[in-house]
Amino acid sequence: MRADAVFEGGGVRGIALVGALAAAEEAGYTEWVNVAGSSVGAVLAALVAAGYRARDIRVMMDDLDLAALRQVGFGGPGLGLLLCGGLYSLLPLQHWLAKALAQKGFATFGDRLLPTADPRYRHRLQVITSDLARQALVVLPRDGQPYGVAPDAVPVAQAVLMSASIPLYFRPVRWRGGVFVDGGLLSNFPVWLFDEPGAPAWPTFGFHFQDAPHAQPPRPPRWPWEIALASIEAMLGNQNARQVPGADVARVIEVPTLGVSPTNFNLTRTERTALYQAGYSAGARFFQRWSFGAHVAARAAAAHAARLIS
Repeated sequence: MRADAVFEGGGVRGIALVGALAAAEEAGYTEWVNVAGSSVGAVLAALVAAGYRARDIRVMMDDLDLAALRQVGFGGPGLGLLLCGGLYSLLPLQHWLAKALAQKGFATFGDRLLPTADPRYRHRLQVITSDLARQALVVLPRDGQPYGVAPDAVPVAQAVLMSASIPLYFRPVRWRGGVFVDGGLLSNFPVWLFDEPGAPAWPTFGFHFQDAPHAQPPRPPRWPWEIALASIEAMLGNQNARQVPGADVARVIEVPTLGVSPTNFNLTRTERTALYQAGYSAGARFFQRWSFGAHVAARAAAAHAARLIS
């Protein structure tokens, strides 16, 4: 069956999204038409658009050295924050992702096109990022033209890097006059991205994090950079906790986070497995009750009610 997917951002907790994706594929949704994501959701969306299945991505995530993704430059994290705007470089993530995408022949957005005349849905993948220079939400590749590059030519790994740069934690990505950070800063869960008026031909599923209290209270931040990072995490966590609009609830898979911090890059293999299983169980429960027909009817009723009010 065909479907679209929108993956929320949430740092290392993205492993739980892979579990929910596996449940969706087991339920028969194996042809992902349009996919989008922010931050780690953009990483997952890019791998799905490239042609990887959930089982492949799980193996890739299990083998990935998360701690190695935080590259420390000369002078240590403190100097990196002072001179480059972030504690760590995202170059290791870029190299890892570019290699994975290259194995599927997916280097630029033009490598995965859909047979449609509508330019909004021409590209199978959409990546959400935030441009601090313009103070604007940017959806790539559809918003690539103002930066002087044709949408087809935008490099996928570069765009995902721009979406995954957690402010202050990772260095912002400077690209064609823009200064890009985590897409979750402005829109962490754009489940509406592929919506059109009327009844959809297939569903759009939202993979959304359901935050849980930390297993044990984290150590209070003391140093200025710790306070700044805690502020960013709190802001992104608030994005996760925002209520999903009523018309969207039925199509959203609530994926548990087990209280894991988005920046816990020292996850043990046991913790990774627990996150994956939590996501898989949430997805399995969702598809046991999912009805596309009921969802279409509910959206039609909501649209009718909105017209009457207006």
